[in-house]
Amino acid sequence: MGSMPFAENDGVALAYERVGNPDGETVVFVEGLGYGRWMWRWQRDAFAEEYEVVLWDNRGTGESATPEGPYTVGKMAADLEAVLAAAGVDGAHVVGASMGGMIAQRYALEYDRAETLSLLCTTPGGAQEVPIPEDTLERMFGVPDRYDEREAIRYKMQPAMTEGFWDANADLIEDIVDWRLEMDASEQAREWQGAAVEAFDVSDRLDDLTLPTLILHGERDRVVPVGNGRLLAQGIPGATFETFDEGGSHLFFIERAADVNDRLRSFVAAH
Repeated sequence: MGSMPFAENDGVALAYERVGNPDGETVVFVEGLGYGRWMWRWQRDAFAEEYEVVLWDNRGTGESATPEGPYTVGKMAADLEAVLAAAGVDGAHVVGASMGGMIAQRYALEYDRAETLSLLCTTPGGAQEVPIPEDTLERMFGVPDRYDEREAIRYKMQPAMTEGFWDANADLIEDIVDWRLEMDASEQAREWQGAAVEAFDVSDRLDDLTLPTLILHGERDRVVPVGNGRLLAQGIPGATFETFDEGGSHLFFIERAADVNDRLRSFVAAH
């Protein structure tokens, strides 16, 4: 990956990178549970010509440090603030997916650098949250003992994609497994991040999110069901909510990358 700059929050070193147009507005991408910066490679390329792009590794992931848990979404939002401060960014369009969307919500509630929010395949938490389906949980936590690390990653990841995409993109799936082996969080750090996700709840604060907000969700999301996107749309004043059916998995920003990127760019450019 090469030498990276680091920010620091409460003694935790946080790796980040700045790419793209240094004269453009800043877009920062916040990845999901356990995933490294590779997750945003399709969006990075799509935004880099016009915008400055900031990518970073959550605590416990990639080149960032792995402090002892427990982790909270609030701590990870503070990590994002440290990254943007270290990068000299006064204002940014914040894009978060899954756990990254939770971090983005908390960040916008607690800090003042966010200019817009784009929330992908995420949830506000709370009592009305639509839970992960049981069959997905079984895949995530019921990996056969005989599987090696590569096979386990593939097994757990399959519900995050549509069957058609999975079957048609065998080479890409293997590339993603390689990236995950290289850059994703350790099993312990994933557990700490997972505990933060389970405890997350800003459902009673959504009306405080008054900045421009775009909510995108896959209709076929088998990890964070689309009902959670609807909860966000109902609670955030003036939010725009759009769904993707074909290719509308949890990782719809990979399956439908060109369409998602067009929508994100249009939203950012309008604000």
